[in-house]
Amino acid sequence: MDHQFLIHHEGDDVAVAIEDVPSGREAVAVAMDTGGRVTVTTRGEVPLGHKVALKDLKDGDDVHKYGVAVGHVTADVSTGDYIHTHNMRSSRW
Repeated sequence: MDHQFLIHHEGDDVAVAIEDVPSGREAVAVAMDTGGRVTVTTRGEVPLGHKVALKDLKDGDDVHKYGVAVGHVTADVSTGDYIHTHNMRSSRW
């Protein structure tokens, strides 16, 4: 496969891993709605089904997925960082 991440909506801040992606990997993310492609170098391992940051985010910034804000980061995040409960809080709870 020529990509490792899916972007649910072009312009989202995160993409979801479709396989385990090791740290330091130059990986391709494909937008499901437009086919647009983004290359990102992972700064930590990103497990299958988990998120990677596609841009730098500051503590408190909203995280967009599916074209909507789904939560906010609880610490500064750099492009390529693994995004999960250690640095993001869901808007649902």
